[in-house]
Amino acid sequence: MTWIRIIVWLALLGAVQAEEGFRPLFNGRDLSGWVVVNTAPSTWSFNPEGYLVCSGKPIGEIRTERMFQNFILELEWRHLVPKGNAGIFVWADDITARGQPFHRGVEVQILEEAYGNTRSYTTHGDIFPIHGAVMTPVNGRGGSRAFPIENRAKPSPEWNHYRIECRDGNISLAVNGKVVTRGERCSPRKGYLCLESEGGVVHYRNVRIQELPDTPVDPQDVAIVNRGFRSLYTGVDLTGWKTGEGWKTNDWILSSTGLSDARTEEQFDGDLGFIVDFRFGKEAEFASVGLRGAKIVLDPAGPALEPTGKWNRLEGTVSGDTLSVTINGQRADQKTGLISSGALWLGSNGAVDWANIYVRKP
Repeated sequence: MTWIRIIVWLALLGAVQAEEGFRPLFNGRDLSGWVVVNTAPSTWSFNPEGYLVCSGKPIGEIRTERMFQNFILELEWRHLVPKGNAGIFVWADDITARGQPFHRGVEVQILEEAYGNTRSYTTHGDIFPIHGAVMTPVNGRGGSRAFPIENRAKPSPEWNHYRIECRDGNISLAVNGKVVTRGERCSPRKGYLCLESEGGVVHYRNVRIQELPDTPVDPQDVAIVNRGFRSLYTGVDLTGWKTGEGWKTNDWILSSTGLSDARTEEQFDGDLGFIVDFRFGKEAEFASVGLRGAKIVLDPAGPALEPTGKWNRLEGTVSGDTLSVTINGQRADQKTGLISSGALWLGSNGAVDWANIYVRKP
């Protein structure tokens, strides 16, 4: 009998110690410890009960300030609208992927039951790599998405519990107390955690993490580390911009007909870096990006550019009075003689979409 009591006591002690290993990722008041990547100030808030409320608008994400490698993440979530869509990203980069409102990483799907279930997706906890990440699914269906072995998620507005365990590039998801979905050999396998806004109101509570010991990881399996970028576009309005005719917000995309330019209200000086994603409409003849007296003209037929309708990424770096530009990773242009300060501006002749407009200071 004594041995039985000791065994029970040890089991309870282990459970208590495991619980004590968790820490909350939100304080219930503000987004301390998190970075608003490409959403608006109104997208995320806390209600009086301490729940994190996501408005769903615009489509985009927040991420942790810190990277994580091996960990257990627990949280509760509920959708407030039928067919609600959201997700949790693990091992993600610092900012969103080219022409996308989401990061490269591994996504744990949060879909409301009314969204429906097909051979391509379910509402019960799919896991899949996205925008260049890699994962080998367990219980896949010929692609890279891992499907749950059992349907356990509850419909809105009921709460669901997720337990996500990530170790050495392997990931598992327990939905309401049972492991149902798994993936293996992920890359990246160290990076940021993200919460996704995707159109509908969703609540999160009791978001907590238990960090596990790090293990050796190859540099190519580490996500892109924070470079200090901040977004210049809210996704819900033109706050921070001066525009003329022909500009409109289209959720995470800023659309232009080419009738006028758009300029930031903020003036930029000193050394800096910036990113602008863009895609040409069928009738667009050219687009332009300017800063401090320098003008970069973008030709749809340029050798570094994707075909019309596909997204491109322009990255600019200012050092002294010189602006160096790459497009889709290829060196594209260099301008010298920049003035000391000025706005970032966008223009075109014809319809062009813009997105992921970021700036950083060293």
